[in-house]
Amino acid sequence: MLLCVSASHKTAPFDLLERLSSHATPIAPLIAEKDRIDGAVVLSTCNRVEAYLDVPAHAEIEGVTAALEAIQAATGVSPTELEGAYEVKAGGRVAEHLFAVASGLESVVIGEGEIAGQVRRALDDARAFEATSPELERLFQRATETQKGVKNATALGRAGRSLVRLALELADSRIADWTTQRTLLIGTGAYAAATIAALRDQGVTDITVYSPSGRGEKFALKHAIAWVDDDAFPAAAATSDLVVTCTSREEPVVTVELLQRGGYAGRGFVIDLGLPRNVAHEVGELEGMTLLDLETIRLHAPLEELRAHDDARRMVRDAAAKFHLVGREQSAAPAIVALRELVFELLDAEIDRAKGRGDDERIEQALRHMVGRLLHTPTARARELAAQGRADDVFDALETLFGVDARPAAAATDAPACPFTGNASA
Repeated sequence: MLLCVSASHKTAPFDLLERLSSHATPIAPLIAEKDRIDGAVVLSTCNRVEAYLDVPAHAEIEGVTAALEAIQAATGVSPTELEGAYEVKAGGRVAEHLFAVASGLESVVIGEGEIAGQVRRALDDARAFEATSPELERLFQRATETQKGVKNATALGRAGRSLVRLALELADSRIADWTTQRTLLIGTGAYAAATIAALRDQGVTDITVYSPSGRGEKFALKHAIAWVDDDAFPAAAATSDLVVTCTSREEPVVTVELLQRGGYAGRGFVIDLGLPRNVAHEVGELEGMTLLDLETIRLHAPLEELRAHDDARRMVRDAAAKFHLVGREQSAAPAIVALRELVFELLDAEIDRAKGRGDDERIEQALRHMVGRLLHTPTARARELAAQGRADDVFDALETLFGVDARPAAAATDAPACPFTGNASA
């Protein structure tokens, strides 16, 4: 069965993600060498570290333990430090999650395209270490196919970054001269880089960055802009002509209290690109303040962009359901193969007997035709039952009727739910 152990920007703080992503030792082969692990592929980026495992049924706990131990060996981050910062998905939920990740639906910037290449490279790396498995190959190949389908059929790849420019277009009617705007950028993620490019296109030259996670100085050096620390942040937020926020913080980083502490003078313009909100709703009620948030921006978004996320999610769900259905149908394959081998063995023996009696080729052709028709219905029925989650019935019937035990040593497509599924604290 498939298992995913995931730590991402949605479950872990960025300082922990930095430690997880800063490693030279490949994680996948460390997992694959563990007992009861059939294969492993590890996706490691600056915003997520995810181990995708192929494990026998009922080996979920061993799989999670193997992943956590391998992560510790490669990064130095212990399972104790990861408590509450990762989640586990099992069975059918794994495909939907990976397909969404590959399509950019789980990224900091929805629809970003870099993740697709990272997903492909993760599979390539696992192949190089001979750590993957046929089921993981199928999973990652379908993830790439789904990503391409989403990219070609929706505006998702354009929607995320275009919201930045759309926000500035909406602000343009309120700003006479962009070149005079003292601008404070809050956040250093992918949205931030896109925002700097859009601001410069508008003519803005005075840009300062503040990072709630403490990465402002490094980001500022990379983009040739100024930066402020925690102490200078309130004054910078209160006195800048334009403030643009784009962090993934759960709580607002700009509040009425912060602006008042910084010396708010009764005039301001804030663009909030955060999700959830980076700016407290009450800020928009301050005298002289203009607050433009995602809710307002999306009202002006083209219909194509507004629908892109929902369309992409629907495509991902459909692809995951198809992946799971095919996997279920394949779960009865050993029984079907065993039945056909048994019948063809009997057929070949009977043909040899017929040839020994001097019968002509028409007898052989008739026998093979009859066997083909005879096998058609039980083969189709076996696949139907497997698709319904009843592969065990197929194996039971084969053993009962023909005395053939074709059940894999560690089988079952539909294993019980993983005890770690959801936010985990191993």
